Amino acid sequence: MKVTIDRSGCIGCGLCQQICPEVFLTSEDGKAQVYAQPQKENLAAAKEAEESCPVSVIRAEE
Repeated sequence: MKVTIDRSGCIGCGLCQQICPEVFLTSEDGKAQVYAQPQKENLAAAKEAEESCPVSVIRAEE
């Protein structure tokens, strides 16, 4: 699975980082970024972060 974020639409709510801190972090500008691609043990959490994003800017593609 490959995870990407359209940072131009990110509102910096931090929900993705709360759900899957192994993949997402908040950068210095306050927006989320992907710092590691999901591994087998956190695929479900990465998918949950995608589904939970209030502005739908996360894409988790297989």
